Amino acid sequence: MKLRKSRLSRHGRIEIIPMIDVMFFLLATFILASLSVQHLHSIPVNLPQGQADPFKADKPVTLTVSADSKLFIDQTPVTLENLAAALKPHLQSKDATVVMAADSAAPNGVTVQAMLQARAAGAQHFLIAVKHAQ
Repeated sequence: MKLRKSRLSRHGRIEIIPMIDVMFFLLATFILASLSVQHLHSIPVNLPQGQADPFKADKPVTLTVSADSKLFIDQTPVTLENLAAALKPHLQSKDATVVMAADSAAPNGVTVQAMLQARAAGAQHFLIAVKHAQ
């Protein structure tokens, strides 16, 4: 007499097509998210509108001038008098780039003085941050 098993043994199967679909969806999501990320380490300001190519600096230092003439290196507040001394340690590499993120309502005189102080600290390359015009 032959005894039957009460359960039929079925082997599980991994369906690869839905997994590929999920991976492509995640890949597209991460690509679109990374395109919209801007790597400026600054406080938010109302940038002037303009057309500019994306910058390709490795680790830029962001010099921000707010609408009320306050100065920031990355997100650290500084004054015009101590700007050169505070910026000098950030400019140790030969190819250090300073990104100027000046608010559109910031006085031009303060922006120019900040750029002159950055030049005195050893900055050689300046980029101007703009908001893309629609």
